[in-house]
Amino acid sequence: MRFLHPEHDAHLELALEDVFLVPRKFEGLSRLESDLTPVDFPGGSHPVVTANMNAVTGKRMAETVARFGGLGVLPQDMSLDTVEWIVRHIKGADPRYDTALFVSPDATLRDVEGLMRKRAHFMVVVVDDERRPIGVVTPADLRDRDQYSKVRHFMQGEVVTIATGTTNREAFLRMERERLKAVPVVDDEGRLSGILTRDDAVRLELLSASANASGELMVAAAVGISSEARARAAALRDIGVDVLVLDTAHGHQRRMIEALGAVREVCDVPLVAGNVCTAEGTRDLIEAGADVVKVNVGPGAMCTTRMQTGVGRPTFSAVRACAAEARRLGKHAWADGGVRHPRDVALYMAAGASRVMIGTMLAGTFESPGDVKVDAEGRIYKQNYGMASARAVAERTSGLDAFERAKKGFFREGISTSRIYIQPGRESVGAILVDVITGLQSALTYVGAADLEAFHDRAVVGVQTSSGFGEGTPHGRVVG
Repeated sequence: MRFLHPEHDAHLELALEDVFLVPRKFEGLSRLESDLTPVDFPGGSHPVVTANMNAVTGKRMAETVARFGGLGVLPQDMSLDTVEWIVRHIKGADPRYDTALFVSPDATLRDVEGLMRKRAHFMVVVVDDERRPIGVVTPADLRDRDQYSKVRHFMQGEVVTIATGTTNREAFLRMERERLKAVPVVDDEGRLSGILTRDDAVRLELLSASANASGELMVAAAVGISSEARARAAALRDIGVDVLVLDTAHGHQRRMIEALGAVREVCDVPLVAGNVCTAEGTRDLIEAGADVVKVNVGPGAMCTTRMQTGVGRPTFSAVRACAAEARRLGKHAWADGGVRHPRDVALYMAAGASRVMIGTMLAGTFESPGDVKVDAEGRIYKQNYGMASARAVAERTSGLDAFERAKKGFFREGISTSRIYIQPGRESVGAILVDVITGLQSALTYVGAADLEAFHDRAVVGVQTSSGFGEGTPHGRVVG
């Protein structure tokens, strides 16, 4: 990467909104030729990672993101029993088909209602004792029914299914003809294998699953830097976690370096550590055993660190400096936080990041862990909160006595609650991932690059005023 005016721009501290990519000649034929495979470690068809936030990544998010080529990071606050249950589920999940929601014919409307909002397609499959589909239930079937009505009395009895192995094109055209949003997928014996939506049939043509050497979906997990880091990391390794993320708000500290050394002794999986925002911090964590350094302090939507402390660094400059140092040492850097648009991912990759971690953008999806809530106007939303907020601190310190919890409660650098509304057309993480990935693919063609390394090498970055950023945002209006 080079600056358009290096004599001036290279000395500025720049945020994502301060910069833009200069277009260059593209020698290829199609943006679909772009290779977005990350270069830091095997696994993944693109560089998107979900943030290890309680309100962002759980079982559903990690499974779906892996199926669509990314990597989910489970939060450090989860009990090991919960992590083991989630990892076992993800490793057993089909790499192509979504895990179906299903009930018996004797389930009630209330049972179905509790499941339905866990998926953007809202389909619940009714199965017999052999797990063969005998009906489906959608929101339209719930109208004017009693809460305790049996599913057998209001399910749709004629079920359109597709067989495992059906091509995405065939599946899509079948659903198009039948005017269906989703269909159950069945195996050779007619048993339920999963769900495929019409949108996912298309998305799977663009995104391939993140799978390990055994063909299982990949998942990462975060670890704190307490004295228990070594034991927890070893347990996560045994559970089958593919990547470990040592995580704390201020990663450039002695406890992190000690924890890195301890974890490195017992784990040979890729080890990510952070957060830092300087070349010095990057170098120290890599020398302590990190394969990847997680970069940025304070830009997250739910973070108040900079307002509380004045500490941090503008995002683009932080990633550029840390990625350059990591590359010099033969390692890599992830950009963490501040992503609001697909352009932000492209700019982070141009700055030298190997992957980009996204949080709040994904919190308002059906795959995020929170319950769906409804406001006074009938709009649906989920609650989001920062991992350094009073709420998160209280959850993390629940094992301490009340006095110790009260002391730790003074140190909070995040928002405890925020409503993230579920937007039409962006209800699922799949829709957002496609938006981000197609934007990144297009960015590669504008820069004239075939893959992410060439993109970083060829990127020319300019600095703009706030007006320059504003004129690039949608601002048309109907006059008359």
